[in-house]
Amino acid sequence: MNDPSTMDRIRVLVLDDEPELRALLQRYLSERGFDVRGIPDASHLDRLLQREHFDVLVLDIMLPGEDGLSVCRRLRAQGESIPIIMLTARGDPVDRILGREMGADDYLPKPFDPRELIACINAQTRRQRLLGPHTAAGSDDPVRFGPFEFNLKARRLTRDGDDIELTSGEFSLLQVLIEHGERPLGRERLRELTRGRDTAVGDRSIDVQVMRLRRVLEDDPARPRYIQTVRSLGYVFVRQPDTP
Repeated sequence: MNDPSTMDRIRVLVLDDEPELRALLQRYLSERGFDVRGIPDASHLDRLLQREHFDVLVLDIMLPGEDGLSVCRRLRAQGESIPIIMLTARGDPVDRILGREMGADDYLPKPFDPRELIACINAQTRRQRLLGPHTAAGSDDPVRFGPFEFNLKARRLTRDGDDIELTSGEFSLLQVLIEHGERPLGRERLRELTRGRDTAVGDRSIDVQVMRLRRVLEDDPARPRYIQTVRSLGYVFVRQPDTP
């Protein structure tokens, strides 16, 4: 039976092999109202995720055995949609890029202020609520449009059966556009839904990702049919555009 005292609390799974950091995060987050579970390696992760519900996974990159990047890539390939916040002691920005490519939702370099981790956790859970239950497992049947098939569970986009490579950001943006099909979304809303955190004023990342997606999806990116611009607002996904 579920414990009533934990039913409304955000459940966080911390996967980190450093006992001191793991204990610190468990104590710090628990004292601030989170329901926290900590594990030292990935050996029992899949079984745990199947048996229990967690709202966020805090995942260290440097792990014994299967490293964090491999864990992230494998979970996404299996269709696991839990938000993933990656931790790393490395200062190389390549780690951040790789983490995003593997499907991570956010990133914190060690050492970090625990308050920033709380901000990341809250942002990711807020993003999941904004996306709504349609993103949960079981609602991810492939979506077909034109020669394309978008498979959320397998995290694949194909054209006539051939895989198309997308970055994690491009995949997330296409997912949000498809799930809100025929409903225009502004840039701020798209940033919130795809990244879950406030971005700096003047950040044109959404426009850049839309441009890249159009190069993949459109016969003529200058005259897009699937991802159309809504003047003074943002973008809208049109599953069955009119034939030109």
